[in-house]
Amino acid sequence: MKRQGSPESGLVTAECLCGAVRLEIDFPARWAWHDHTSASRRAHGSAYATYVGSWRKRFRITKGARKVMRYEDEAAGAARSFCGRCGTPLFYERTRSPHMVNIPRALFQSRTGRQPLYHVGISELQDWTYMGGALVPLKGFPGVVWERPRRRRSRKEACSDPK
Repeated sequence: MKRQGSPESGLVTAECLCGAVRLEIDFPARWAWHDHTSASRRAHGSAYATYVGSWRKRFRITKGARKVMRYEDEAAGAARSFCGRCGTPLFYERTRSPHMVNIPRALFQSRTGRQPLYHVGISELQDWTYMGGALVPLKGFPGVVWERPRRRRSRKEACSDPK
């Protein structure tokens, strides 16, 4: 049996942290990408935001439309909507792409049909962004891992290196 809000049903759902707002898009999504721009970084409070794009006609607010608040940045030609109750970023729209709605990938619990293969604003990548380095457990803190600092080579090692 196909359950509503699953890839098998042809629909996938997203919701905010508090559950007051629920969104739905047709499966599969149009595309997905990582956005490293300053605006998305600040709007999400993170190193970058990962979005899933949907055609507007395939996007619906299925719960909590009255809780959706909107911030319009006229200079950038963009609008960002968020939950007025918990503050979760919900979707992002641009005037130059009026037929598209962009939803943070993290709001979906199931597959969206697209992998984020693209990077937007990569020139704005921050030097503190985690880039997939090796992680090891932090002793005494279960569930916490860390990136060990790179070992600095001593002057003696550097001088004797045949490179």
